[in-house]
Amino acid sequence: MPLEKRYSEMTEHELREEIAKLQEKARKAEQLGMVNEFAVLERKVIMARAYLSDPSMFSPGEIYEIDGDPGTFFKIDYINGVFAWGYRMNGNGEEEALPISMLKWLK
Repeated sequence: MPLEKRYSEMTEHELREEIAKLQEKARKAEQLGMVNEFAVLERKVIMARAYLSDPSMFSPGEIYEIDGDPGTFFKIDYINGVFAWGYRMNGNGEEEALPISMLKWLK
């Protein structure tokens, strides 16, 4: 069995293929009612998408909406790799890290 590559080592083409493969597996898991498997695969898709995103497009001090959680906003303190560190505006004030692929620009 070949060793799996990390997302950080994959090319853009490989990442897009991996995302398509994961989305197909997630679709099947959802159809079979495998809720936990579906959730894990969806998280993997989010992480792979983070590696397709450009961290320089996200700015500390800016506020973004969290994709998949309408009405929840995240203020970035700093970027480390493909993670934005900060806090949820309506949360408990604890610092957390989100993959940058989960953040949407406010219009």
